[in-house]
Amino acid sequence: MADATRRGLLLGAAAMSLAAAPQSAWDFTFTSIEEDELPLARFRGRVLMVVNTASFCGFTYQYEALEKLHAAMSAKGLTVVGIPSGDFNQESKTNANQESKTNAEVKNFCDATFGVEFPMSGITKVTGRDAHPFYNWVKAQKNWEPSWNFNKVLIGRDGQILGCFGSSDEPGSVQITRVIESALTAKA
Repeated sequence: MADATRRGLLLGAAAMSLAAAPQSAWDFTFTSIEEDELPLARFRGRVLMVVNTASFCGFTYQYEALEKLHAAMSAKGLTVVGIPSGDFNQESKTNANQESKTNAEVKNFCDATFGVEFPMSGITKVTGRDAHPFYNWVKAQKNWEPSWNFNKVLIGRDGQILGCFGSSDEPGSVQITRVIESALTAKA
């Protein structure tokens, strides 16, 4: 009887563990740049382009294209979500940082320089063992993690990963817009 009870408890714990495993992007919440919750479930049924960003990177100019893409395709169902990260700060003689030190500085920079209106998280780890759970999920699903700033993860209306793209894959490129347009025609 004790063995049956123990087996039942172990099976129940295993079932609870499986049930708690993230099933889609909608299972994740970031902290917004304004320090509120930013649940991706808020965008359920939309196509997301989740981009790890940095204010002082050679690819920072992509903010402009990201904002244009967000504005042009938002009514069709696309939302760009920026995830500022300092994961790729370069240690050098000048100690050049790729990202500002505070969320307020990032927000001010993005607003003043690029007029960014798409949602943004606060500064977030995107690689390594301390990476945000969303990025751990992407790595587990696709064996992929950002290798630099402005890497992009496309999420379909169903919350599943459609593709992962690098820094040099421009937001408005044919390669990316083809995937977005296809995803926008899919039902939620």
